[in-house]
Amino acid sequence: MQAVGSGDRRAFEEIVRRHQQRAWATAYHFLGCRDEAEDIVQDTFMRVLRAASRYHPSAAFRTYLHRIVIRLCLDHAKRRRPVYTDELPDRADPANGVLDSLIEGERARGIHTALALLPANQRMAIVLRYFENMSYRDIADVMRITEKATDRLLARGKAALADSLSPWREP
Repeated sequence: MQAVGSGDRRAFEEIVRRHQQRAWATAYHFLGCRDEAEDIVQDTFMRVLRAASRYHPSAAFRTYLHRIVIRLCLDHAKRRRPVYTDELPDRADPANGVLDSLIEGERARGIHTALALLPANQRMAIVLRYFENMSYRDIADVMRITEKATDRLLARGKAALADSLSPWREP
């Protein structure tokens, strides 16, 4: 980031190359829409570029970047209710049978729909923990809350998801 702040465009390209996919995944899992996730990520990196000369590493760059992505996602959620989508993040494995692919597609849509129904902070905590595999401490740092608050958000989010996804539970 210091090189970017000094005008090194190649350093910025390297930052984008290293972090673009993870930022997009976070935004996509939160928003459930590929196009909106791309817009959030583009806005994120534009903000990173504009702030490069003022950047002072007080935390890991990954944490800094996730704070921007999260803030933009939460702001977006306040402005607009979630859009339900039939898009799936991954293609079905051709080795699976047709029935397995259909069931997996329905399950993925059910998960995205259930996530979209959660309050924004709970949804973000769930995305960071279970899609990004972040620790409670990292989630707390990124969301600027305590670890106890992280635990409460995750507990409430998991309970709501369990209720919404009860039809998908194995007997």
